[in-house]
Amino acid sequence: MNRKFFLAALLLGALVRAAALPLPGTRDTIPWKIWSYNAAREGVSRLYGVGGDPPERRIVSYAGAESTVDMPPLAIHELGLVGRAYRRAMHGRFPNTTPLMIAVKVPALLADAGFAVLLHTIVRRRVGERTARLMTIAYWLNPAVILDGAALGYLDPQYVLPLGASLAAACAGWPAVAGALGAAALLTKPQAAVLGPAVALAVWHGAPASGRRVAAVAAASAAGVVVVALFVGPIVAAGGGPNFVQTMGRLAAHDMLSGNTSNLWWIVGWLVRVQYTIQDYGVWGAFSRQTQILGISRFMEVGYPNPRPIGAALVIAAILWSLWTARRSRDLWIMAGLAAFIVHAYATLSAQVHENHLYAAVPLLALAAAGRPRLAPVFVALSAIFALNLNLFYGISEDLGYRIPRGITIIDLSVVLAVLNCAALVWHGVVFKRECARPVAIASQ
Repeated sequence: MNRKFFLAALLLGALVRAAALPLPGTRDTIPWKIWSYNAAREGVSRLYGVGGDPPERRIVSYAGAESTVDMPPLAIHELGLVGRAYRRAMHGRFPNTTPLMIAVKVPALLADAGFAVLLHTIVRRRVGERTARLMTIAYWLNPAVILDGAALGYLDPQYVLPLGASLAAACAGWPAVAGALGAAALLTKPQAAVLGPAVALAVWHGAPASGRRVAAVAAASAAGVVVVALFVGPIVAAGGGPNFVQTMGRLAAHDMLSGNTSNLWWIVGWLVRVQYTIQDYGVWGAFSRQTQILGISRFMEVGYPNPRPIGAALVIAAILWSLWTARRSRDLWIMAGLAAFIVHAYATLSAQVHENHLYAAVPLLALAAAGRPRLAPVFVALSAIFALNLNLFYGISEDLGYRIPRGITIIDLSVVLAVLNCAALVWHGVVFKRECARPVAIASQ
């Protein structure tokens, strides 16, 4: 791949992102604006609420809309930073305009570009320029990546960048850096918590000598604690510690089997709806009817067990299996592949997962496939599954349309996609296991 083609592809990706930034995204961007405004005006430490028995859940508002703050503090600091820049650009005002929409997407855009730089740098040094250019373009022009960040406005790229850097630092033998970056990922999005085992294994194997592995894990843990203290400490000092803990705990209490995610629980929800609508709509009508989110409370009311512990047990089993499978592997590509598999398992098997939670598997697989090319087909398949999942529910933005019709497959296409995603997880596991048993090529060490 020559340099001119590579630069043209990078420019094309940048232009597509620039065109997508003004799009309204999903309704999740409404809280982003609220948080950006309030964090820019008064900082972060009191936004979760202060005091109260039970702890107060503070409601913040902007432009006639209200929200509680339910993301970790680093994400709110980032939104506050662009909020302050936007307010200065608007000469002290904070109007609800298209430039504000662009502003709240900027942190994800910068993280998106940062991961492309990280990917190219790592792969060029370990494998070579040709592969680095190929995988960077595969990431930078990936519709799933563009749709999640620049178009729909999710915050996922903001935690994947420090997460990817954490894995690279761990494998390079820099445990404190890995721990600090892993904590930064967790302080951006709580979903990073499921990837803690992958970072820990990378730190363990990244130690320069087997006798120093415990010390490496200790250094990573200490650095992570310091970073958490830097961002959570001011909240505790302001009297909002219990409020913050309560807020983070409520993230696991969403009342939905699956939040528009084409996964195992989306299939379960569809089957339950078929069971209870077949008498009213007939077999054809019940099976072809477009399905919707089913609440966990309703699922349990009709006699089914609580899906949360079941989903958690499935995810834990998948994580333990993947850790055991990768226990002897030491190269960065397998560690990135391990993290990608864990994300895929979590997004497919856990209850109450949202439609964007598969995102991290895509960039992590781009990194893994650079050194383990047999993972490239999995990268392509998951990119297609994730992009289609987002498009089926939101098009290119929630209020603009351009969705692929869900009825073209008779049975709701989102259900068909969920079946394919479950099959892809099994296939992903098979390929990953084979790669773990295969020695790394000398050129990529």
